Amino acid sequence: MGYHAKPTTFVGHVKIKVEKLERSLQFYKDILGFDILERTDTSAKLTTDGKTSILSLEQPEDVVPKQGRTTGLYHFALLLPTKADLANIVVHLVEKGVRFGSSDHLVSEALYLNDPDGNQIEIYIDRDPSEWDWKGEEVEMAVDPLDFERLLKNIEPGKTWKGMPNETLMGHIHLHVAELQKTEEFYVKGLGLDVVNRYGTQALFLSSGKYHHHIGVNTWNGVGAPKPPKNGVGLESYTLILPTEEARDGIVENLKKIGADVIEENDTVITFDPSGNQIELAI
Repeated sequence: MGYHAKPTTFVGHVKIKVEKLERSLQFYKDILGFDILERTDTSAKLTTDGKTSILSLEQPEDVVPKQGRTTGLYHFALLLPTKADLANIVVHLVEKGVRFGSSDHLVSEALYLNDPDGNQIEIYIDRDPSEWDWKGEEVEMAVDPLDFERLLKNIEPGKTWKGMPNETLMGHIHLHVAELQKTEEFYVKGLGLDVVNRYGTQALFLSSGKYHHHIGVNTWNGVGAPKPPKNGVGLESYTLILPTEEARDGIVENLKKIGADVIEENDTVITFDPSGNQIELAI
C-alpha cells in the first residue's frame, strides 16, 4: 500500500499506557489476535507479522486511570488488508461478546471499540482510492451507517478470524488537541503534512501523498483542554516514519522555525505538538 510506505510520511507505531499490563495483553492477544514481539515486567511490543511492532503497551509506575476532557489519544486505527478480514472480525467480536460501534466514512469502512482501559481502537479497511471523492484539495468523508449485510457477504466459506493478518498496518492516529490554529501550523508548516479535510471548526484531517488521513486532530474534549497526567492511561507517543534522513533534517529545521520543542539524542528525534502529544520522527 503506497500510503504507508516511502516516499509517503505515515504513522508506523503507537505506544499507549495501560493500567494493568497482563489484563491488556489478554485483550490484545485473545480478542484482537496480536502476538508479543518483546516484553518486560511493565511493557510489551506487539506484532502481527512476527517481525515489526506497530503497537506497544506500557504500565507506568503509580499509573492512574484514563482521565476525561484532556488532550491525547482519541483513537489509533488498525488498517486491515481486505474486506473479508473486516467481515471476519465482525463475526469474531460478536461471538466474543465485545461491544463495538461502526461507521461508513465513504473513504473507508470502520469498527470502533475500547480496550480494557478505555483506549479507543478503530479497525478499518480502505475503499479503493478511485472511489474517493476529492473536491479540490479536500476529500469527502462522512459518518454514515455501515452496511453490515453487504460487508458480511465478503466472508469466504470455511474461513474465520485467525487474529490480525500479517499485513495489518497502523493506518492512522486521531488526537484530542487543545486548539486548532497552532496545531495546524505545527502539522503543516512543521511536519509538512497537508490538510485534506476540515470538519467544521472542530477537527482537521491531515495526510501525506493524498491519503484520506494519516493524522486527525479535534477539539471535542473542549478548547483549552489540559494535558493528561504523565502517568495516566492513554497515549505515550506515536512514531512518524519519514522517507529519508534529509527529509527529517528539513522537518527538524522547520519545527525549530515555528518554535516547536525538538529533542535530538543520538539517532532519536522527538517533538511535541502544541497540545503536548509526543511524536518520534523516524526514518
